[in-house]
Amino acid sequence: MMFPALLMMACLAPGGEIPNKLSEAEKSEGFLLLFNGRDLSGWDGDTRFWRAEDGMITGSTDGHSTKENTFLIYKRTFSDFHLKAEVRLRNHNSGIQFRSKVAPGPGYVVSGYQADFSDAGERSAWGNFYEERGRGRGVMKTPDEGWRKGRSLVRVKDWNSVEVMARGRHIQIKLNGVVTMDTTDNEAVSGVIAIQLHKGEKMRVDCRNLKLKELR
Repeated sequence: MMFPALLMMACLAPGGEIPNKLSEAEKSEGFLLLFNGRDLSGWDGDTRFWRAEDGMITGSTDGHSTKENTFLIYKRTFSDFHLKAEVRLRNHNSGIQFRSKVAPGPGYVVSGYQADFSDAGERSAWGNFYEERGRGRGVMKTPDEGWRKGRSLVRVKDWNSVEVMARGRHIQIKLNGVVTMDTTDNEAVSGVIAIQLHKGEKMRVDCRNLKLKELR
């Protein structure tokens, strides 16, 4: 049996803070909490794949397969912002979409910018910038531009912090506090935030501490 103090320590996020809570500093800076830690309020997605449990958003294709990438989509759009999240990837491929568009028709499909992360050997994508249903890795100078830095930073199968700064044309991505991408692009100025589940092999991704500050 785990004692309460040990249970609390096991649930703490890196750095010792309680997950899915805004610190006093974050409140004063104007951050919003995108996930309340209890349920998927504010999000849209296929409930066969997505659930809230143990203070996390969990996406998994273990029980159901998908023929195309599917997404959990936040119901608001954002333009210029600083996004922070913690993600844990069991296997395969996921990412956090930003300034993205929801595709018309059935399903939960989006296109647009993505802070990419995948475990695929030398083709892994931690730290990469990507454009879903668009230029793919062609938004970077090389297909592994972000991964070149990300490979030494990623904590495989453990929690990793991912940050996105978007202001005008300027896009910056951080992995575990280190800048892996710093670039400019003209394709999108606003859109939705979303989390990806990739088609293919059975996979799982966990997310928590999703926080966003709009930049004025």
